[in-house]
Amino acid sequence: MKKTFIVLLFWSITTTLIAQQENPVFDKQLADSLGADDFGMKRYVLVILKSGTNKTDNKTILDSLFRGHMANINRLAETGKLVVAGPLGKNDKSYRGIFILNAKTLDEANALLLTDPAIKEHVFDVELFEWYGSAALPVYLKTHQRLERKKP
Repeated sequence: MKKTFIVLLFWSITTTLIAQQENPVFDKQLADSLGADDFGMKRYVLVILKSGTNKTDNKTILDSLFRGHMANINRLAETGKLVVAGPLGKNDKSYRGIFILNAKTLDEANALLLTDPAIKEHVFDVELFEWYGSAALPVYLKTHQRLERKKP
């Protein structure tokens, strides 16, 4: 009993000493507009794209699917649903790229992914994970647009 009391007392004192402080530059309006929690974070869906079960080698079909894939990436980014996208280097897991979707649920993310013809036709298969990251991710794209000399 005495040992439990000492542990609880130590925990109480430690918690009080390291209590979180208010951020003096906190912008409530910005935080609310981005859906941030008290730590400036929010939930997203991380998508890993991997080589799919469709092994077609028809160049015309593949070119069409990849054009649709890139158009869909641009459309989802413009609507704020896709906040990060990019290819991965060669690896032994057949992982091809990642997306971070501004989606609240895995079901919402799946619906967004089915708008991609390369995913819909299984040129890419996907793995989805709930992910917790900075609520500021959606606003980095505006800066990126000012950095790219050429549009894809």
